Formats: sequence, structure tokens, C-alpha cells
Amino acid sequence: MTAWRCHGLTFRYPEAPGPALLDLSLEIPSGACTAVLGPNGSGKSTLLRLLLGTLRPAAGSVDFGGRALGSWQRESLARSVGVVPQGEEAVFPLTVRELVAMGRYPHLGPWRREGAADRRAVEEAMRVCDVHGLAHRPLATLSGGERQRARLARALAQQADTLALDEPTAALDVSHEMAMFELLRGLSRAGKTVLLITHNLNLAARYADRLVLLSAGRLAAAGPPAEVLTRATVEGVYGWPVQIVPHPGPGPDTGAPQVVPLAGEAIRPAREGAGHAA
Repeated sequence: MTAWRCHGLTFRYPEAPGPALLDLSLEIPSGACTAVLGPNGSGKSTLLRLLLGTLRPAAGSVDFGGRALGSWQRESLARSVGVVPQGEEAVFPLTVRELVAMGRYPHLGPWRREGAADRRAVEEAMRVCDVHGLAHRPLATLSGGERQRARLARALAQQADTLALDEPTAALDVSHEMAMFELLRGLSRAGKTVLLITHNLNLAARYADRLVLLSAGRLAAAGPPAEVLTRATVEGVYGWPVQIVPHPGPGPDTGAPQVVPLAGEAIRPAREGAGHAA
């Protein structure tokens, strides 16, 4: 089954010298973890906004759940997709618990008060994201990583079947970054659809079922990690010599392709041989 399907998607920002996305066609499967990769400016966040309907394409179409995205009411879409943005500023003071509880808004509406089920959803989301001990802290006092974990907890409290995350591990330390990827893989194994944007090629290869690699607004490759992260493709997209090595394990990610950028004296011969890489 397919969560999102887009065809011929094109978008250009006003005054931009070229399109952010150009004639992109893509399918995001349901019940799996898909990671969107690419250099800065390749169109990753633009694609996510188009899939969520916060931007409208200049050309092409987007379907979600087998229906045209434009046919969804915003309330229904909000109950179906939990979103973790790359960054946001609170317009008024909030505690962590108040932020996470906002994830219940699509279910409650503006007037209903929290019930027992809502409180359980909020408490469980804070526990899973390791922010339960921060529940009464003002957001303004948190580190960037703590705020990001609180935003994920808000999305989990929503209890949506689909999660869309824009660089969810930005500003996280190693342990919380790994915990985040473990959590997202566990959610996808339990049947949720997870779509995330990340710059971490190696963790994406270890944890995602499918990778989407963008380059200058176009689709460079899509498929299982071993098919996408080849030396020729990575060097062509990122413009830097690399080696692709299997993850040594142990664990379920043993053998996953890992990108090793070359440095120093290795750069020149690698660049000279890049045209012959496979």
C-alpha cells in the first residue's frame, strides 16, 4: 500500500533562480520507514511541505491515502499525520507538558477538556521521548535537543498512523539520536508510516526501509539502502569521493551500506577514478 504518491511535482519559490523541485514522481509506502536524503538545497523540506499541503505545487499532483491531498479536510489530515517540524518558535510561554498535550487537539477540538485517554496518551508520549522529567519546565529553558524530543512527543501524543519529521535528530546528542532512530524503526515495525528528512546517510541506511535521494530538486535514486547508496550515486550527488563499506554489526543493521568520505591524499586518486565507480 502507498501512503503518498506524487506525480510530476514542480515547485518554485518567488524570486528563486530555478525550481526547488522539478517534475518529481515518487511513492512513499505505508507501514514502513522512508528517509529523504540530499545536499542542502536539494528540495527535501520543500517536498515534505508539498506532501503535507502547506505548499501548493506549480505543476503535478499529490495523493495521500489513495485520495487527492486537496480533498482532505485539514482536521482529518491532522488526525492522520503527526508532524515534527525542523524548528519552530512558541508564540506564548508553554511548559513541555502543555506542548505535548497540543498533540491531542485534533481529537479534542477547541472546547473539549482532556479525558483519561488523552492524559494517558500525553504521559506515554513524554515517557517514550524521555521528557517526562521535564514536564513542568518552560520550553524557553530547554536545550535544542530537549525541545526536539518534546516536539516528537507532541506528534506521538496525536496517535496518528503516519509521522512526518523534518530532521528530527538535529541538535541531539549521540544517545538520544540513536534512541530516536530506534524509536522510529520500532514504530514502523508496529505498522506506522514514518517519513523523515535527515542528513545522516549512515543512520538512515541502518534504520530506514527505503531511501529517497534528491539532487537539485530532482530524484537521483529511490529504493532500499543498498540500491541507493552506491559509490557512483553518492559521489555524483554530493560531489565528494567516498567509499561504501558494510556496517560490521552486530545487530539487525549488520551489512547496511555506510558512506565513508575520503580525506587527505586519498581525495585526488578517488576523484580521478570516480567516473569508473560502481
